[in-house]
Amino acid sequence: MMSLPSFRTLVTGATGYIGGRLVAQLLLRGHRVRCLARDPGQIEGRWPEVEVAGGDVLRPESLPSALEGIDAAYYLIHSMAAGEHGFAERDLQAADNFARAARGAGVKRIIYLGGLGSADDKLSPHLRSRQETGRHLAAHGVPVTEFRAGVIVGSGSLSFELIRYLAERLPLMICPRWIQTRIQPIGVLDVMRYLTDCLEVPESAGRILEIGGRDILSYADMVRVYARVRGLRRRLVH
Repeated sequence: MMSLPSFRTLVTGATGYIGGRLVAQLLLRGHRVRCLARDPGQIEGRWPEVEVAGGDVLRPESLPSALEGIDAAYYLIHSMAAGEHGFAERDLQAADNFARAARGAGVKRIIYLGGLGSADDKLSPHLRSRQETGRHLAAHGVPVTEFRAGVIVGSGSLSFELIRYLAERLPLMICPRWIQTRIQPIGVLDVMRYLTDCLEVPESAGRILEIGGRDILSYADMVRVYARVRGLRRRLVH
């Protein structure tokens, strides 16, 4: 039986919903994993076989040592947690810092998880920033695989937990306009497969890959589906 190649990977955002799951999947596939964290104490010991490097994408001097010897770097961070004011500027500066450091360290590729949306759409500031971040990551010479995902569904994701909360708590919902927004959700396990499989598919380098699921729904539809599966009777009033 042919063994799969092992890659030296760096995962940013390992304390987050996607990053933590990704680290576990990479380890299962036999890859060597290093995590970048502003506070290494948050993840030290969580995975004994993982190396933890201290660093901050907004402090470029902290990045070269974290990226040294890395084949593929996963970029799974954004600046919204620091507040909405100025988040787009912080995201672009962080992406530039990271991509420059990756080029200097000889990283062979960057894998980035962004947001699904056509450039022709009237994108929200958040989605526009996600796509601009991808462009800045790709502007410094390291091939980037940019996955543009729809709403990622899985226990622990913000969107799923919001839907669960609404369906469980409110038999009658007076719904805001945003609940009719059409989305293309995808399961978190499918996202994990894309993120890990692409390491072994050289043709994915330098490409933007849209990975929405097959169903186009509104948030209201998702609330109804959740309620039906749970055996709950719910009424939505728009």
